[in-house]
Amino acid sequence: MSFVGHQPPPIFKRGPAPVARLFAFVAICLALLVADLRFRYLEVMRNALSVVTYPLQMAAATPADFVRNASRYFATLLEVQIENADLRRQQLTSGERLLRFELLEQENAHLRELLGMSRRVEVESIAADILYNAPDPFARKVILDRGAQQGVEPGLAVVDPKGVVGQVTRVHPVQSEVTLLTDRTQSIPVSVVRNGVRGVLFGTGRGRLEMRFVLADADIREGDQLVTSGLDGVFVPGLPVAAVVAVDRETDAFARIEATPLAAVETSVQVLVIGRTAYPPPPPPPPPAARER
Repeated sequence: MSFVGHQPPPIFKRGPAPVARLFAFVAICLALLVADLRFRYLEVMRNALSVVTYPLQMAAATPADFVRNASRYFATLLEVQIENADLRRQQLTSGERLLRFELLEQENAHLRELLGMSRRVEVESIAADILYNAPDPFARKVILDRGAQQGVEPGLAVVDPKGVVGQVTRVHPVQSEVTLLTDRTQSIPVSVVRNGVRGVLFGTGRGRLEMRFVLADADIREGDQLVTSGLDGVFVPGLPVAAVVAVDRETDAFARIEATPLAAVETSVQVLVIGRTAYPPPPPPPPPAARER
């Protein structure tokens, strides 16, 4: 079989040399670049290509963005949890401080009122706190945190900023017992501020007071203010005690007069123990006729 005169197919024909083709392509590229920089004719093509390839770029970047966002989310969540815990602790601390400040303000206001009461009576006085109620369920008594070592004596009056609370009935070295004004065994001589009518107030054991042994025609009205008369030599005269709330003149020869304490007898926490201006004189001796009997 002879191959003389046979021509190879066009595909196997050798073209220009590779170096020549390289220079030709470089020249074409440079020309296109210069033309694009000068005339911007490929701008539309670039915009179209960016629009077409944008979904592919987003799809390719989604895993990395997901990982980055997830890590940022969990880091932020942890920071928020830590910050919330800190804020809750700060809130509790602030609430506790606020409660303490409010309590201190109330105590300061109460003490200022007590000092005002002390200045009004112009006698020696002892500030005290009520510790607790006496264990006797049938008596209206409280225990103070002041006793004989602080100068408390039996019989001294106990007041709050509004008026008389009770009377010291038992004294221990560092504590003392106070019988409240509303106790059924407690009595206190009083007078009406409006006209000076005198009487004796007795506790009822139910939070109220009764003014007994007052004639039915005595000039006492609802709303009258009652103060200590000082006739017993124990209570300083002029201390506010109670206000008349009801007067019944139809019972018998004596009027039935009910009053309510002016002081916060059942709820006071800080009180003032009022000293005596002078010890009461001893009672006079009985008359000769009584001695002979």
